Amino acid sequence: MKRILLSLSFLAVVAVASAQDDKFQKTMEQTITMLDSAKTPEDLTDVAAKFERIADAETTKWQPYYYAALSTLWIGYRDEKIDKDVLGDKADGLISKAVSLAPKNSEVYLLKSMSASLHMMVDPMNRFQKYGTDLREALMTARQLDPTNPRTFYWEGTQAFYTPEQFGGGKAKAKLMFEKSLELYKKFKPENSMSPHWGEEITKQMLEACKGE
Repeated sequence: MKRILLSLSFLAVVAVASAQDDKFQKTMEQTITMLDSAKTPEDLTDVAAKFERIADAETTKWQPYYYAALSTLWIGYRDEKIDKDVLGDKADGLISKAVSLAPKNSEVYLLKSMSASLHMMVDPMNRFQKYGTDLREALMTARQLDPTNPRTFYWEGTQAFYTPEQFGGGKAKAKLMFEKSLELYKKFKPENSMSPHWGEEITKQMLEACKGE
């Protein structure tokens, strides 16, 4: 009888844990869909807040922190009037938590590179030495952790696109990176429904902007 009770107790715990995991996954999938369809900084603000609430409830999962940081960074890039340092600092805090939970995840280090870029945009001439180094180091780490991640080549291409040729950038260099990214997207399959999958459409748009180079 004792063994039966212990077995039933164990099964009950497993059932509760499974239900919680299912709820987490469903909530994440719904919120990721909202992120995919977000059009404005206001939409992204709402989505970022939802991901943060999920992260507060699921402190052992890296994905909510990742998506909250990604949404926050996209606000910074799309809203010209917003304080980019404030958003960058907020994203940095979220990224640090994601890194602590997934220290060898290419996607998380890509966000570190994106955040460094956002900080640098505030004053490129005076911040290039510090944040430019942070940007490149984080990008290279992301590349080393997963050489097949198409988003790393998209991001490198974006940096080249907005950097003058005399400083090592230019559309011709960017075009090569975007083409490489799209090659990898053809083979890319997200690990699961919560894995990052963004970037292909914006890469196509950026490549179109490089035409003629």
